[in-house]
Amino acid sequence: MEKWKVLIVFFVCVLSSYSSQCQHLKREELKSLTDKKFNVAFTNLRHFLKLQNDGNYPEQIDQNKEWCDSVFRKLNFKTQTIKTEGAPLLFAEKIYKKNYKNILFYLQIDGQPVDSSAWSQPNPFEPTIKEFKNGIWSPIEIDSNQNIYDDWRIFARSASDSKGPAMSLISALQILQEQNINPQYNVKVIMDFQEELGSPDLPKAVLENKDLLSAEMLFIMDGTRHLSNLPTLTYGARGIATATIKVFGPKYALHSGQYGNYAPNPVFEAARLISSLKDDRGIVQIPGFYDGVILTDRDKHLLAMIPENNDSLNNRLGIFSSEQVAPTYQEALQFPSLNIRGIKAAYTGKEVRTLIPEDVIIEIDMRLVPETPAERQLGLLRNHILKQGYHLVDSVPNDQDRATFKKLASLEYRIGSKPFRTDMDTDIGKFLNSAFQKVFGGKIVNMRTTGGSQPMAPFIQTLNIPAVSIRIPNPDNSIHGPDENLRLGNYREGILSCLAILTEPLP
Repeated sequence: MEKWKVLIVFFVCVLSSYSSQCQHLKREELKSLTDKKFNVAFTNLRHFLKLQNDGNYPEQIDQNKEWCDSVFRKLNFKTQTIKTEGAPLLFAEKIYKKNYKNILFYLQIDGQPVDSSAWSQPNPFEPTIKEFKNGIWSPIEIDSNQNIYDDWRIFARSASDSKGPAMSLISALQILQEQNINPQYNVKVIMDFQEELGSPDLPKAVLENKDLLSAEMLFIMDGTRHLSNLPTLTYGARGIATATIKVFGPKYALHSGQYGNYAPNPVFEAARLISSLKDDRGIVQIPGFYDGVILTDRDKHLLAMIPENNDSLNNRLGIFSSEQVAPTYQEALQFPSLNIRGIKAAYTGKEVRTLIPEDVIIEIDMRLVPETPAERQLGLLRNHILKQGYHLVDSVPNDQDRATFKKLASLEYRIGSKPFRTDMDTDIGKFLNSAFQKVFGGKIVNMRTTGGSQPMAPFIQTLNIPAVSIRIPNPDNSIHGPDENLRLGNYREGILSCLAILTEPLP
């Protein structure tokens, strides 16, 4: 009996030592684990990308939610659906030890709508592997057992934004489960199926599930790497507000021959309104638009440490020079922006007609920073339109409006994600940099903010926790557009990044 006791104690010690070895795993060990399972992770990503995921369609949401639920259950996570007035959220949790701290991961599962005719492959939801050859991306056939090269890319909707990053975390969890290695903290995961629609039900869901989602830190598995394609940590995101301005002309479209030189064309009036929004340096001319934004010397120093060159960036973008809001790209991201994202008036191309249009639609998006809340910026935009001599109507102007006011327009708006910013010098930054340095050495980019938007404010404000985005996809990934892609070397490094984070002890 004494021998059996000794053996039991021995095996308990061995298992205990093995399950806690995560904090001692070195780069070579983590890289070996990643490489051994990469073909399986690659196959799983391909399967995941075949699921259509437009958040406008409940059946597509349900299909993706069921897939995610099955995956996390196989990882021995406890899952539950968080119901909302709109699309549901999926929550998964694994308690490794009751006295451990909790880390919350955010996964975006939905993607932008697709126009299949604009893609260089028959079906954006049939993932296609391509290599760059003779100046073009050419499809290649591969099997699951052959070597997969880092410079190959997988082309599919949501490959980068953001099923690739989500699968990086899932693959890392699968590897640790197979190796019987546990993180030194409990893992919570929240999955969002309407991020591309602005996550309209997320704020209320977070508020109503505050205890369930409580954590020490929030890690966001979403967003593109810095232009250098180095492993990137981003500590903030700009918010977004959108507006639609409709400039009205005649009651109905008029023949340009019969009424040209008599009936004003609203396109010219709309052009003058648009040109009043920015000067020729690209600086917004709406009074007060940039008020409150101040960069300290330390802010500028941290931003200057990011490896960038204006000339090479301009060359890559195909522009002669940048706008003059700030001297560098990184500093420009710290300010609110105003963009014309679309204009519509009458017809073009083969449908063009000799008409004076009845109206012009101007679509605007404004990116926001914490110092410039949406309500203020939209109010400034409204005041600017009024100062240009416009009378604003709620819908279509009536006859009295048309007889009374020379300039008529309507303004509709929508407030999306709020901006957020996390201090780079706090525990969350130190933890993530320590994890990344373990596998990437000093080749890491820490960005103060990203130009895009993420729905993180509800978590930060309600749960009172810091948030950082773990950036995985290559910067030239064509997210939101045709031919979205993910470099397979980035996917490999994404899994390695997640392994590093999951095996790093919390401070």
